Amino acid sequence: MSRLGSLGHRLYQGEVGYDFVGKRKIWYGVSILITITAIVALAVQGLNMGIEFKGGAVLTTPKTDVSVSQVQEEAEKASGHDAIVQELGSGGMRIQLSGLDTDAAADVKKDLADALGVQEKDINADLVGPSWGEQIANKAWTGLGIFMFLVVIYLAIAFEWRMALAALIALIHDITITVGVYALVGFEVTPGTVIGLLTILGYSLYDTVVVFDSLKEGSKDITKQTRWTYSEVANRSINSTLVRSINTTVVALLPVAGLLFIGGGVLGAGMLNDISLSLFVGLAAGAYSSIFIATPLVADLKERDPQMKALKKRVLAKRAAAAAKGERADEATAGGPQDARDVSDGDAEAAVVGQRRQTTPPGGGRGRGKRR
Repeated sequence: MSRLGSLGHRLYQGEVGYDFVGKRKIWYGVSILITITAIVALAVQGLNMGIEFKGGAVLTTPKTDVSVSQVQEEAEKASGHDAIVQELGSGGMRIQLSGLDTDAAADVKKDLADALGVQEKDINADLVGPSWGEQIANKAWTGLGIFMFLVVIYLAIAFEWRMALAALIALIHDITITVGVYALVGFEVTPGTVIGLLTILGYSLYDTVVVFDSLKEGSKDITKQTRWTYSEVANRSINSTLVRSINTTVVALLPVAGLLFIGGGVLGAGMLNDISLSLFVGLAAGAYSSIFIATPLVADLKERDPQMKALKKRVLAKRAAAAAKGERADEATAGGPQDARDVSDGDAEAAVVGQRRQTTPPGGGRGRGKRR
């Protein structure tokens, strides 16, 4: 078995673990800081909306020896509008011009053909009206709202309302971070971006549901025992699915990284940039929120329940009693009492991350049960 597989098995069995829930305030602080940065970027720089939303024309030229800066200069001179020019992997140019109607686009196409030394028929022109872009934006918001509503209803039925609320907050967290990155880097927002956003929402939800399912199974009849608090069971659920979450995220990020850095960066494919950036950022944010945000939020909400509060008191009382017995033994053998206040509530929660193996007593227990 590989080291990662061995670690995954030990995490699943509860033999080792990391206290994600106990350090939840750190993760909340990191998420709040990132979210505020994203919101500030949106407020200051805004989104670079593509012509699909603003209206205009996209001209694609065949292979040419003219530089990008020269093509941009010629396009702006012919149209009178700002132009966005991108070199394609085939050697051609993709020129975006906003605010052009059909007649103006035809004149620009003719002027560009003369300036670039190519046939006018070889330049492909796609026109987009602003009303069509507005319809696309409205449908995207409608689809997002319906998706969120159905997600909350499903999770509330399949699990409970606390998990539905935590999953909704995690999804909003992922969308905000992804959109904020678009504002920071200045990438265009196109229908491809919308497709990528909806895709990452499904992936983030899948990763969250995996942890929630483990938590639901682990917390069944939790009030009938006095060994673990709800937060500790939640932490064990995160650890038991941690390697699985890492594996699925890495496997998903590798092809997306290929699309972003090779397809978009080297080959210059514009549509690949639009989809791959939203996927890359969203997948990473979704994996983070499933582990560090969604489940700790559920634990916070659940610990406010009177039954969970009573359970926590019983668990801590049992541990305090066990610690007191150990202190009396230490006092008898070592000649000095230990302070029972050393075992605080926070220490008790942080100390129990996973199961701990009990050491074998001297003699390995041999001879037990024998009758003389």
